This record gives sequence, C-alpha cells and structure tokens, in this order.
Amino acid sequence: MSHTVMLEINVKPGLGAAVFPGIVASLVDTRAYAGAELIEAYIDADNPDCIMVWEKWESRSHQEAYLNWRVETGMVEALADVVAAPPRFTHLTPAE
Repeated sequence: MSHTVMLEINVKPGLGAAVFPGIVASLVDTRAYAGAELIEAYIDADNPDCIMVWEKWESRSHQEAYLNWRVETGMVEALADVVAAPPRFTHLTPAE
C-alpha cells in the first residue's frame, strides 16, 4: 500500500509567487526518485505564501530516503533563507 505525505512549506510574506516555480521545477527530480508514485504541488488559495506538496510513495522508507537525499544535496539548506518556519510533514494513514 502507498504511503501518503502532505508537506506544508510556509515561506516569508510575499515570497510564495517567487519560490513556487523553483519548488515545481525541483519536482522533476522528486518524481524520478525511487519509490515516488505521485507528487503534486499547490499554493494555498487563501495564503499564497503557503505551498503544499502532496506525495505518494511506495513506502515511508522511500520518502525518508528521498528526504535524506534532499538534505545531502543542499536543497533543504537552500530554502532556509526563504522559509518562515520549518517545513511540516504529515504522514497519513488511510481510513479502512
């Protein structure tokens, strides 16, 4: 069964429109990463400085390996200057 994650990235006020295209461009690599099944990005319609990424992975360990890779490649550090708070990951369990 797939593992679903919702990632919330809150950027500093007024930066959402500038940051979003870079996030979307980075998703090409995310979608190609081992275990990625579905990756979509959205801007909160009521808060344009809130970016949401909907992720489906083969397993939680695939998502965690991917996140470690993003840390190792410097993407997480590169976002440090534009985020207003640490990214929030919500790992979801489907209703039965």
